[in-house]
Amino acid sequence: MPTPVNFLTEEQAAQYGRYAGDPSPAQLAQYFYLDDTDRQFLRPLRGDRQQLGWAVQLGTLRFLGTFVEDWAAIPPAVVAYVAGQLNMTVPADMDHYGGSRTRREHALRLTALYGYSPFEAQPAHWRLVRWLYQRAWLMAERPSVLFDRTTAHLVEQKILLPGVTTLTRLVAQVRDRAQSRLWRRLAALPHPAQRDALDSILAVQPKTRLAPLDILRRAPTRPSIRGFQQALDRLDTLRALGAVDWNLQPIPSARLGALARHAATVRAQAIARMPEDRRLATLVAFTAVFTIRAHDDLIELLERYLTELLARTQRRSDQKRLRTLRDLDAAARALREACAVLLQDPDPNTDLRATVFARVSKEAVQTAIRKVDTLTHPPDQTVAFQELWRHYPQIRQVLPRLLAGIAWQATPAGQGTVAAWEFLREHESQATRSWPTAPTTGMTAAWRTVAVDDKGRIGKKAYTFWVLSRVLEGVRSHDLYVTPSERYGDPRAQLLQGAAWDAVRPQVLRTLNWAVDAESSLRPVREALDAAYRTTAAHWETNPAVRLESFAGKDRLVLSPLDRLEDPPSLRRLRTRVAAVLPRPTLPDLLLEVHQWTGFADAFTHVSQGGERIKDLALSVCAVLLAQACNIGLDPVVHAGIPALEYDRLTWVGQNYVRAETLAAANATLVDYHAQRPLARIWGQGEVASADGLRFVVPVRSLHAGPNPKYFGAGRGVTYYNFTSDQFSGFNALVIAGTLRDSLRLLEGVLDQHTGLNPHEIMTDTAGYSDLIFGLFGLLGYQFSPRLADIGEARFWRWEADPDYGVLNRLARQRIRADLIIRHWDDMLRVAGSLKWGTVNATALIQALQHGGRPTLLGRAIGELGRIYKTRYLLAYLDDESYRRRILTQLNRGEARHGLARAVFYGKRGELHQAYREGQEDQLNALGLVVNAIVLWNTRYMEQALDALRRRGQEITDDDVVRLSPLGHDHITMLGHYSFEVPDVVAQGHLRPLSPFDE
Repeated sequence: MPTPVNFLTEEQAAQYGRYAGDPSPAQLAQYFYLDDTDRQFLRPLRGDRQQLGWAVQLGTLRFLGTFVEDWAAIPPAVVAYVAGQLNMTVPADMDHYGGSRTRREHALRLTALYGYSPFEAQPAHWRLVRWLYQRAWLMAERPSVLFDRTTAHLVEQKILLPGVTTLTRLVAQVRDRAQSRLWRRLAALPHPAQRDALDSILAVQPKTRLAPLDILRRAPTRPSIRGFQQALDRLDTLRALGAVDWNLQPIPSARLGALARHAATVRAQAIARMPEDRRLATLVAFTAVFTIRAHDDLIELLERYLTELLARTQRRSDQKRLRTLRDLDAAARALREACAVLLQDPDPNTDLRATVFARVSKEAVQTAIRKVDTLTHPPDQTVAFQELWRHYPQIRQVLPRLLAGIAWQATPAGQGTVAAWEFLREHESQATRSWPTAPTTGMTAAWRTVAVDDKGRIGKKAYTFWVLSRVLEGVRSHDLYVTPSERYGDPRAQLLQGAAWDAVRPQVLRTLNWAVDAESSLRPVREALDAAYRTTAAHWETNPAVRLESFAGKDRLVLSPLDRLEDPPSLRRLRTRVAAVLPRPTLPDLLLEVHQWTGFADAFTHVSQGGERIKDLALSVCAVLLAQACNIGLDPVVHAGIPALEYDRLTWVGQNYVRAETLAAANATLVDYHAQRPLARIWGQGEVASADGLRFVVPVRSLHAGPNPKYFGAGRGVTYYNFTSDQFSGFNALVIAGTLRDSLRLLEGVLDQHTGLNPHEIMTDTAGYSDLIFGLFGLLGYQFSPRLADIGEARFWRWEADPDYGVLNRLARQRIRADLIIRHWDDMLRVAGSLKWGTVNATALIQALQHGGRPTLLGRAIGELGRIYKTRYLLAYLDDESYRRRILTQLNRGEARHGLARAVFYGKRGELHQAYREGQEDQLNALGLVVNAIVLWNTRYMEQALDALRRRGQEITDDDVVRLSPLGHDHITMLGHYSFEVPDVVAQGHLRPLSPFDE
């Protein structure tokens, strides 16, 4: 579908080539600062008006890439900044400059002097079109995003901005050319038989009323033999369509993924009605991407099945042992009597056998020994073998297909597992109970006892389960991987290397402020560690919160907990008065009002990327978001007779507009708008954030849900891992199955966020605490600040043994291995660069570096660097009470935000009824978006309330304002009838009136 030329909203078109507000101080310094050359061009100009007009036009040209004719549209802050540099006051008649011939002459001279070229001038225009085409070909960006990128490129290349229609038309034309090329190249890949097979998956079956495409979209949800069969059938069907035969290397992965997402969302009938090239291209992209996903889903199913099987068999074995405790007691007592005789008789001439058997008969001892052998396990046995063997007939139903369907690759540590897997693939079908030989690299003594008999023959049943257990360990440690894969690939292969690393290394070093030479880089880090020790030691005697205590011959650090920070009466009065005057909106019209301010609903574009717009789309989007965020389904928000709120319309909007990328774009709009509010800037500058998990029970069958009795009882659930800024806004979130250790996903959430905030300090609970995380955060220029539950267990590290740190010498006993850091420095920089450039998934890389609790050499080197940053953090944590309180305050903000999210997500008892990962992420991200809308609405009206209180003469201190919170919700109606009718005053673009003040 061609890209419409009018893909910009009216507001976006109006802001093109214009000031959107006051430039920031950094922007003023970058674009409006006058250097010596600029001043040289200014000197010949006569009068303050001409000099100021020239200088402001120059800065405007640099900042916007064009000139502004209306002088009144230039922010006063810009004029004042330039006038200050020229040591002049702004002339009173400056408005006349905007419409004068002098301004136009200045514009022409500025263009020539500073090397700006007209939009149509060659070869600059040809280079622009080539750049735009390359970006449109490589990136699956929305037209509006591509427009913004092109505008920035024009400014950077000193090309004057054309009219908005000219540029939108060019973007649409180039984007359509790239899209047509993509369709042609993908449609040409399958041969005729494969084309027929692809078209066949669109045919709706009369019995099920589903097309095969609908079935292929669905991932398995049940870790069972039937689930394996469904997953294997799905994978076989997708593989039979022929993706393995297609050369997809020249196709940009982003474009392929976007087309596959489209195919995974729209109805099969809609794809069938597409023109031939587009239809085939869509099916080819779907097949290529979903073949990889189906393979990953099968591995995830295997991992989940084996994990549950081992846990279940261990529980049953423990239950059996409890039932046989009386027999074990009897056998133990009999053996105790026999052993007591051996210990009690000191006479070496006594016939001990006769004495023992006189006390306990030989038959009783033999019976007791057999009981002990039956009812106890060797100390090194961690698997309930006898219970496990019972499941062999079930696993054999799918084992041959599993062995054939998964081709493992491995690191050196996993080569033995791959050899065993291949042996099992070749010999499993043999009608035998044992083999004379088989690969057994890595087999423990406990497994060898049950797998290898006295003659050295290897039992088929035990060997099969040993191989499966090794596969489970290899997947968890990332020693086993598959190619290609989205979730189970080798993260080490995704690191920048070779020519790619050499090309970006200088930029990585500049961005992260590191040097190629390790010793030069580590010198300031070493000096900062030494300074932190000396500062903390100097303050020790005057710091009443810390002390050292000796316990069991060891020194133990004791840190007194923070005292409760009492609310002063003035703060309590302020909270009460602000809450009392806030308007009382319903949640639906709150969302519509926030959209009226920000236009966040405009970020929801059609999945086809064609920019389809329909009347009252924002109303439909807000209704769908509310239904998902409140967990109530569509029925309560449906209104018959209102086209935008009819069931079919809402279903269509939910399927085609609400998805991961549009939710992220809309959330970024809200976060960035909120970040500019004056009250939000009082709370923080967006440089500090916290991360914490919110747990949801998932009562439906789902692979992407895990057990944890503490949070989910007897069921399963997910963790919604939130990142909250110091302005109370949520700038990113991840959905984690079960309650995976937080630190594994922490860095991923920080790096993969697309808002205007740039948090450099991240605070977490103790669960996110590890040397490796400290090291990676330090490499990337972030400050990691976890709240420590028991600092007495912390270890302090020092660079050298010589410096005297006073009382801290008793703590700082461990030495940093600087040689390990220096030896791996380039690889450490390569890891940091790969994470910064997004070539590797942070979570997968951390798991690989940790290697199942046995860090790799590179992981140990990064952890060694992390010990430096960790020790510096610990010293600051001990020395500065305000720092500890700041961490606590930020974490409390995250927890309070969770309380608001719980209040919004009230439907279905607060349980998440989504079976698939994508559905879980979309619904919980819709929840995060609605919570951010509430935060923004509260912030703006709290500003109004504070201004009104000041006008009434109430004294309001900054200390009280900074402790206010926009997370209250008692004044918002979330239950009942959802009307989606905003008050007239809001519809006219005004804020609601505050409630009357109580006198």
